Amino acid sequence: MASTGLQLLGLLLAVLGWLSGALVCAAPLWRVSAFVGGELVIAQVLWEGLWMNCLSQTTGQIQCKTYDSSLALPKSAQAARLFTILSLFLCLLALILAVAGAKCTRCMDGSSPAAKARLARSAGVLYVVAGLVYLMPICWTAYGVIRDFYDADVAAPLKRELGPALYLGFAACVLLLLGGALLHVGSSPPGGRKLPLLKGTKDNPHAAAAGEGKQQDKSFV
Repeated sequence: MASTGLQLLGLLLAVLGWLSGALVCAAPLWRVSAFVGGELVIAQVLWEGLWMNCLSQTTGQIQCKTYDSSLALPKSAQAARLFTILSLFLCLLALILAVAGAKCTRCMDGSSPAAKARLARSAGVLYVVAGLVYLMPICWTAYGVIRDFYDADVAAPLKRELGPALYLGFAACVLLLLGGALLHVGSSPPGGRKLPLLKGTKDNPHAAAAGEGKQQDKSFV
């Protein structure tokens, strides 16, 4: 029961990380305008994401526009798109395997519990890999923002700050890594300690018969 609870907890954390990662991927809040000096108009704030940029005004009006061309984007933005989509796809594949291999589901009833355990453990590994893949664009974007902010050669209107999506992206990576690890640990095959005894009785049927005879003698006594 404890391993089943650990398995469900890991799956829940991993799914939360997956949903958070999908939200971060769509949010235009990866980079935000930095107010350095007095050269920027404070009444307007520029948000930049992977798929669009938005202009927010103090009046509450927000104007968003998708990028005209994906090929015209910097290589770092294209790589960030690729890695985030790859991570979300791995999470979807891991979810299918985790549901099929979970102890509380009836998927693959005809197979052995060890086969279900292998599926669930594979799902945990996929979640960990997805978390590491998602962490790469988050860290690279944060590094570029911090580098340009402290670079004296970059003009003040071009400087950016870390957006809220990056912080949520870090949290999503932690959830994916932790959930995958718990899912892998909680999906150990049941009855692992009984395998040597079963193997010994199979290799030595006379010993098994003798043991049954002793049990019958004890019952008569």
